Amino acid sequence: MKVLMLGWEFPPYISGGLGTACYGLTKALSEQGTEIAFVLPRPVQSAYSGHLRLLTPSDSLLSSIYEQEQLQHVRFCAVDAALYPYGNPNEKALAVGEIGRQAGPGTSCSTRGEGAINVPDVVAGSIPSNVNVDVNYGCDLYAQTHRYSRLACQISRQEQFDVIHAHDWMTYPAGVAVASKSGKPLVVHVHSTEFDRSGEHINQWVYDIERLGMQRADRVITVSNFTKRICVQRYGVPDSKVSVVYNGVEPSAYGGDFKEIKQHKNEQIVLFLGRITMQKGPEYFVAAASKVLKKMENVKFIMAGSGDMFTRTIEMAAGMGIGHKVLFAGFLRGADVDRAFEMADLYVMPSVSEPFGLSPLEAMMHNVPVIISNQSGVAEILQHALKVDFWDIDEMANKIISVLRHRPLRECLGLNGADEAARINWSHAAAACEEIYKKLVYNAA
Repeated sequence: MKVLMLGWEFPPYISGGLGTACYGLTKALSEQGTEIAFVLPRPVQSAYSGHLRLLTPSDSLLSSIYEQEQLQHVRFCAVDAALYPYGNPNEKALAVGEIGRQAGPGTSCSTRGEGAINVPDVVAGSIPSNVNVDVNYGCDLYAQTHRYSRLACQISRQEQFDVIHAHDWMTYPAGVAVASKSGKPLVVHVHSTEFDRSGEHINQWVYDIERLGMQRADRVITVSNFTKRICVQRYGVPDSKVSVVYNGVEPSAYGGDFKEIKQHKNEQIVLFLGRITMQKGPEYFVAAASKVLKKMENVKFIMAGSGDMFTRTIEMAAGMGIGHKVLFAGFLRGADVDRAFEMADLYVMPSVSEPFGLSPLEAMMHNVPVIISNQSGVAEILQHALKVDFWDIDEMANKIISVLRHRPLRECLGLNGADEAARINWSHAAAACEEIYKKLVYNAA
């Protein structure tokens, strides 16, 4: 089976769980013998490319083709298109609405006129032709999404593939265009929706792209039943067209001995790790922390991540008088993520709307007990995790206190959770995707 895969992030460039998910899935597919040509919006810079082997650059496509040694059947095609929906992870608290904004207030971006982007006809007629710069995602992201689509179409003419697999909304226009031109079946993989990211105040342009991809796809994959319900109810996708494929987790590649971290602690640590945005519920974490600290003094709360609510969350902690007990670590990657988990006595994911949620599984792999919101896809498959509604800060605080005060409970959740997480691997997800590919290709033959 040969797959043309479209994505917008991959390690070492990650801003959230999508890059981690794409890595885990492609690695497992590669191990099963699936051949993948993965189109990415940027090449890996030399500072991060020690594990990559550059094969051939193609100036005509503004792309580079390279391989990772550990992904035997995967080739990467990096096109010159800048897709940064959450900003640069190295920058702190960059508001989403400010990402890439270049034009002045009240102006708009368009696919027409001077400097226009050649948008494939099948896409251009299906979504708005211009977008005001005041939308949350910034003006140039609109142009870059279509630039990625155009370049992906060029690459597809030089590739042999049986099926197209598009990850997340920014790649859907490219998937629709390539499917239209090639006649190959299209799979769109929904890792999150605009309702997860923005609540009821959605960006209409992003919603239209998501709906276009789901409607034109031959198959829609969602990462949970939680997300499947949103696709069916909010986007009008037939229930029979949607397959649920849960994510997996794999042991950290960084290893290392972090025992000395816990030996020198004199306080228990509760960890939040994720984008500090409305979707992830940081304000509920801080509110619960305030209630915990009224009953327990020897506790610190660490918030690792960046996002448009970064400054507001700091101010909220200060306003509650717990600023000295809530530490902000910024965006973490690589071994620093492992260190954070090893420091933690408890991990809390208070997400308002979480399609899946990889970070609790990563915490569990470190024997860390977890509390997760009921409003998450991972809650559907985890047995050895405490669950709470994101808005119920009293119950969240009570469960945090219970885990910190009662060592037997903490150890039971940690040990059983580690065993459970070890069984949730990417090979199951890859096998499910492979079966979907085969059915689509067989039906198209």
